[in-house]
Amino acid sequence: MPELLTKLPIEGTVEVLLSNPERASGLEKQKVAEARLLFTGMEGDCHGGLTRKSDSRMLKQYKRNTEVRNSRQLSILSVEELAEVADVMGIPAVKPEWVGANLVLSGIPDLTLLPPSTRLQFPSGAMVVVDAENHPCRYPADIIARRHPEQKKGFVAAAMHKRGVVGWVEAEGMIRVGDKLTIWIPPQRIYAHG
Repeated sequence: MPELLTKLPIEGTVEVLLSNPERASGLEKQKVAEARLLFTGMEGDCHGGLTRKSDSRMLKQYKRNTEVRNSRQLSILSVEELAEVADVMGIPAVKPEWVGANLVLSGIPDLTLLPPSTRLQFPSGAMVVVDAENHPCRYPADIIARRHPEQKKGFVAAAMHKRGVVGWVEAEGMIRVGDKLTIWIPPQRIYAHG
């Protein structure tokens, strides 16, 4: 597959890195200056692991809590899209730590629409593979509502196709705030029988 990828003529920048070692503490994450990406995900983050338990997004394919490959090791969002979501909601900001982000990037137009199998390559050689769009859900909405009670139901609609993507680590390495990254996209085609 890598030989079929096309390097985009745009460059992204790592603006924020976030981690949370304790899943039980909730969705919110804390900012860090750098992070090591391992085959299991971001070192020390609660969403890491080679496998995970299937959840409500996978009920058509699996019984809940079936052990599956973890293609959701990282949540990747866009500074620009977060600003658009806040604007639609009529609030000053939607902070990445409220929505469970691990990486917040800038400079990538329509980041949420990056196709599956896109690669994000960092200066250290670390590579993240985009799995899918991360659809908005009620958990970030609940966190936002604690700060902006009038917006309890506004996040899901405002963040549709702007909630970022999830992905997994293909090559290990360090990533740091300020890193520039290269975007490699796969061939684009529509499956006619879908």
